Amino acid sequence: MVDECYSKSMWSLTLVVLLFVTRTVGEDPYRFYTWNVTYGDIYPLGLKQQGILINGKFPGPQIESVTNDNLIISVFNSLDEPFLISWNGVQQRRNSWQDGVYGTNCPIPPGKNLTYVLQVKDQIGSYFYFPSLGMHKAAGGFGGFKIASRSVIPVPFPPPAGDFTILAGDWFKMNHTDLKAILDGGSDLPFPDGLLINGRGSNGYTFTIDQGKTYRLRISNVGLTTSINFRIQGHKMLLVEVEGTHSLQNTYDSLDIHLGQSYSVLVTADQAAQDYFIVVSTRFTSQVLTATSILHYSNSAGSVSDSPPGGPTIQIDWSLEQARSLRRNLTASGPRPNPQGSYHYGLINTTHTVRLQNSAPIINGKQRYAVNSVSFIPADTPLKLADHFNIPGVFSLGSISDNPTGGGAYLQTSVMAADFRGYAEIVFENSEDNVQSWHIDGHSFFVVGMDGGQWSPASRLTYNLRDTISRCTVQVYPASWTAVYMPLDNVGMWNVRSENWARQYLGQQFYLRVYSPANSWRDEFPIPTNALLCGRAAGRLARPV
Repeated sequence: MVDECYSKSMWSLTLVVLLFVTRTVGEDPYRFYTWNVTYGDIYPLGLKQQGILINGKFPGPQIESVTNDNLIISVFNSLDEPFLISWNGVQQRRNSWQDGVYGTNCPIPPGKNLTYVLQVKDQIGSYFYFPSLGMHKAAGGFGGFKIASRSVIPVPFPPPAGDFTILAGDWFKMNHTDLKAILDGGSDLPFPDGLLINGRGSNGYTFTIDQGKTYRLRISNVGLTTSINFRIQGHKMLLVEVEGTHSLQNTYDSLDIHLGQSYSVLVTADQAAQDYFIVVSTRFTSQVLTATSILHYSNSAGSVSDSPPGGPTIQIDWSLEQARSLRRNLTASGPRPNPQGSYHYGLINTTHTVRLQNSAPIINGKQRYAVNSVSFIPADTPLKLADHFNIPGVFSLGSISDNPTGGGAYLQTSVMAADFRGYAEIVFENSEDNVQSWHIDGHSFFVVGMDGGQWSPASRLTYNLRDTISRCTVQVYPASWTAVYMPLDNVGMWNVRSENWARQYLGQQFYLRVYSPANSWRDEFPIPTNALLCGRAAGRLARPV
């Protein structure tokens, strides 16, 4: 039966590729992936748990790609529940159909297949993919996603001797269904049970390097609820890339990495030939969790010595100053040969300002989370499909205000309207006592400012309008604000969410509908012929084959 399903899946894959080739430029290479998603036993903290595996692996297989590659990823769902994969930081240019969140895609039913057809258009950098439904992320199903520069594009550092992906984050011993039940019951999640590095607890993973050589580490926080600090015993880290932007090459002893964020650093094996601790620890938590891996010199004369180096714990000012030190390398090329500094983001007039304030209301006796007083609830039909088929009653534009209302919180399928080619100033305002981490699908934004207190128009005087970093996930410190400038240059239905997965699940998210009236393939690709249709879109024809 499984072989028959795979045969049908491969025939569907072939058909999708043939159809896709008819509308894509032929010179960009294709890469093909076939994934089988299953349950399996994992032992990340020493106890057996039910994990979500991809091709039998936890974490899942690494995606290796080059700028502008076309990726054909056939996903077969062998779970007993619906499943979706999303691609954190991959912009899906003109193609929110492939974003893999419930607002854009119907879930893959058990025993069925969906082939994602996406292009990493005009992107470089370090990202990750993850399961986007429910609390699946708490069971695994995530993996690294690397986009290398084209060979004709100069990179602002010599080729490293090796390239390692590090997926770190907090972990719970409870099954993802039990965690979901806690949230559905109106409570928040308990404190995590530990931290993982590449799916393993302390000293469960070893990175082998040669003395005297330099290596690239791509580090992502794939956890559910906590920021982390990353450091390597006895070694400095040279920051070179932040979520697709070549950074000013500052040296750090340790890096704060907030939920959903990714960094690339260069580490040189310039110490005595022995083993060293790689350390991650939680930030801004009363109880500090720590996990270690081993940096092993290939000619090591001894095992790790001393204790793992300590790091910052609850210091907010330290973290804020580090965040402000992140700068854009103005002379380096990005995915294209022109220097990153040739885009003068600070000289462009913004078309409008959006202020987003998070909150933690109790609604109908249950813990919820909200944005501008609206706690998001999923509709019975993916919003992108409802928009495409003009299905009434699924959502309303303007169902979330673009400013804090100060009113009581309520449940709503919230969608904000935005015009294609606008240039938005977005201010994230956090009056709570914990760190927030915000992500916007389909876009990269310029982090122009962050500070404590209340944002006001006078805060613009402090903005960095010359060389700030651009990225897709940004933190907001307690009782603080963060401001970004974002080109609205990607038509589609895009998820704006908290990367704290409990808060996201309980309503701290909404969708941004970037609209072009042209209805042209120049602005947005048509609905895929293999699009899954569900809810009120079921039974409709995606488009003629």
